[in-house]
Amino acid sequence: MKDHANLGKFQDPFITAKGENRAHVKLSNPETLWFNTGTLCNIQCENCYIFSSPTNDDLLYITADEVSDYLDQLEARKWNVREIGFTGGEPFMNPEMIEITRRALERGYEVLILTNAMQPLMRKRVRDGLLALRETYRDTLTFRISIDHWNPKNHDRERGEGSFAKMLEGMHWLRDEGFQMKVAGRTLWGESDADSRAGYAALFDAHDFPIDAHNPGQTMLFPEMDETVEVPEITTECWGILNKSPTEVMCSNSRMVVRRKGSDAPAVIACTLLPYVEEFELGPTLKDAEKPVLLNHAHCAKFCVLGGASCSA
Repeated sequence: MKDHANLGKFQDPFITAKGENRAHVKLSNPETLWFNTGTLCNIQCENCYIFSSPTNDDLLYITADEVSDYLDQLEARKWNVREIGFTGGEPFMNPEMIEITRRALERGYEVLILTNAMQPLMRKRVRDGLLALRETYRDTLTFRISIDHWNPKNHDRERGEGSFAKMLEGMHWLRDEGFQMKVAGRTLWGESDADSRAGYAALFDAHDFPIDAHNPGQTMLFPEMDETVEVPEITTECWGILNKSPTEVMCSNSRMVVRRKGSDAPAVIACTLLPYVEEFELGPTLKDAEKPVLLNHAHCAKFCVLGGASCSA
């Protein structure tokens, strides 16, 4: 979607609006393979970049057998990935999520699951399945909990009244059962990074959560992805100007698998943030996904290159 703020930009995959060569990023050091487990979610947030909701099934549930196929491809292509990440929607809406998680863990990967820690996680079947996995894989299974703000009122403003309390219930269970947790927050509140982290630190201390609010690897604060804000296009010259390497950008080290409604099979996309943009679909296989990614979207500039954010730790 091209917005008015960036009118004329992000049109040509290879050339910017000013006629300069657009920057691209090679898959140089694959570390994380993401799977979108489906866009269905138990809640509908005010500003969800992927438009997840209780009714959005544009991205279908990925199956355990489909995940296994890509894990086979990882070994065949020798990507040396260390981490398998699962995002949604809400991953625990997917009826095969426990089996999917087990298959990834059995292969020896670290597994990161992004969750809102609400009712889908707290189903007895899910909890029993996670406890069974915990006995063997406690050190390689991590949950990243979405806490939009440390203040319950702000969090509920984004996620619905009562969401904060339900999220805390899930986190208390994860804490009590000895699971590893991280947190993903947001920066839309107009406060400094230091003030935001201080707020999260107070929250974690109050609930005895073993999470370091001052460590960006444990508490990640994501910039907003507003396509109505004007951003510069990233050219090949920008790397030198910004003193930044393409290897620091997320698409140099990760890919995501999605299953679109109406498709015959899953596809690999370049970026977890752009699941609906056809230009960023690379093909059905990991071999197809080894091609370079042209940074032809506002999110490439604002979120990754200029924002310095990454969905992995």
